[in-house]
Amino acid sequence: MAQDIKKLLKQEVIKKEMPKGHELRFVEKLDTNFPQNHSSKPSWLNMAASIILLLGVSYGSYNYFTPTKSNNDIENTSIVVTKTLSDVSPNLKKVEEYYLASINLELSKMKYTSETKALFEDYLKRLDDLNKEYERLNIELTESGPNEFTINALIDNLKFRLNLLYRLKNQLKNLNISEANQSEKQQSI
Repeated sequence: MAQDIKKLLKQEVIKKEMPKGHELRFVEKLDTNFPQNHSSKPSWLNMAASIILLLGVSYGSYNYFTPTKSNNDIENTSIVVTKTLSDVSPNLKKVEEYYLASINLELSKMKYTSETKALFEDYLKRLDDLNKEYERLNIELTESGPNEFTINALIDNLKFRLNLLYRLKNQLKNLNISEANQSEKQQSI
């Protein structure tokens, strides 16, 4: 009973034409069942994500494929490794991480506008000065070893930076409230 499929298909060549309007009905059914919600143009968000991904892959591959230095090169260069609070004790590491995380969180919450540009720049300059002082204190900690004065100065520096950001946040809040009050007065006039 086994028959060759090729012979069967050659024998039964059927040439039927499609009914009129079949393609149009098929396209209409496709459109109703699978509507196109997105445009053919890529959005800015997709393009930005692609660029960031490309930069990340480029940076990673550059670091991966860059040849490492030989022992002779390492001996000739002097690398200064500074100590931080986290190198002194685990409890101080927790304190340092708490303050740095709080500082970064507060900075990420800040909204920069053209009206607050001068205020932001002033506070960022102060933060930069405190950050430079923090780096100097870390070098002092490395050179002279951990002592109570240096450790307290490092923690105080972190406190000052966080308090500075809280003051900036309050000033921005007060500025936004005063601007809102002024706009309400102008609308009522």
